[in-house]
Amino acid sequence: MSFLKLTDVAKFYGGAAAVIDMNLSVDKGEFVSLLGPSGCGKTTTLQMIAGFAAVTTGRIELAGRDITHAKPNTRGLGIVFQSYALFPHMTVRDNVSFGLEMLRIAKAERAERVAAALALVHLEPYAARYPRELSGGQRQRVALARALVIEPPVLLLDEPLSNLDAKLREEMQFELRQIQRKVGTTTIMVTHDQTEAMSISDRVVVMEAGRVTQIDRPHRLYEHPQTRFISSFVGKANLLDGVVDRAGASVKIGPLSLPLEGHGLPEGRPVALSLRPEKIRFAPAGTGLLEGNVDERFFLGSQWLYRVSTSIGELVVVCPNDGERPVEEGSSVGLDWTASQVRVLAVAESTPTETDRASGQFAAASAA
Repeated sequence: MSFLKLTDVAKFYGGAAAVIDMNLSVDKGEFVSLLGPSGCGKTTTLQMIAGFAAVTTGRIELAGRDITHAKPNTRGLGIVFQSYALFPHMTVRDNVSFGLEMLRIAKAERAERVAAALALVHLEPYAARYPRELSGGQRQRVALARALVIEPPVLLLDEPLSNLDAKLREEMQFELRQIQRKVGTTTIMVTHDQTEAMSISDRVVVMEAGRVTQIDRPHRLYEHPQTRFISSFVGKANLLDGVVDRAGASVKIGPLSLPLEGHGLPEGRPVALSLRPEKIRFAPAGTGLLEGNVDERFFLGSQWLYRVSTSIGELVVVCPNDGERPVEEGSSVGLDWTASQVRVLAVAESTPTETDRASGQFAAASAA
């Protein structure tokens, strides 16, 4: 049985829909991220779980209890806001203790739990300091300790790392995950950063225009995106438009023809394809599946990114920085890839059954 369950949850502001038909089941101890661009409904979903936004239709259950219309203070959830919302006139210790005081926890137990929470986030030496005397990462830890000290059944994180610089943000991603695993608290995090969501979540919920478009484990979400939006929003992707050819035996992409096995699609049916940039390999000019010309290259530290013009359009290629000399701009190159890494994303004018069958992958590839 799911620990936290949203059933057909929707939120409307007048005639505008913020969230539509949200269905989500979260297991106890699971870390789930709501991922999507601004305005997709992820923060509104978190606010409905917290009780800060009223549910228009649908039902929210926690441990079998209906909390759809329960007041926020009766849900017992831990919340870390984007701004941290620390009390500036209180010390770190008093900030963390505040929730326990509201619950009327005895003083001795309160002191013990605050000390344990500060130890968990490595802030024992800073207990007597004020928020203004802390770094951004330290303030984030205080907010996390304050949320965890009340031992909530669910921890809600609203873009908790967005105010940190890039290096600290990366460090805190893994520290946050380590703390969550140690405590075992069911956690829902809102983020627009796909790297953040993919690196620390058990599952990722991708949202677009108020709707859930895919719920999956990070690796599967990246390797098997179901729509063009997911393919481009979660990482980089080369999106290609093709047409089923030879009675469903292949797909035509410009002059390139690739075998299409196991989909049962009729000839002439348009299909959308996705090919990740790191799946493409350079080959000597005149070899490979496709020929191209390197227009631009960009150094990304651990990687080189190339823009390559080809007969099927521009392709982005990402290669690891292995210390070898990079491919020069203006070079003629061959491009090669393993056919199983090309995904069929969507089939125009198809039934759901046909679309589902087309969500697989190619078995082989060859040049036209």
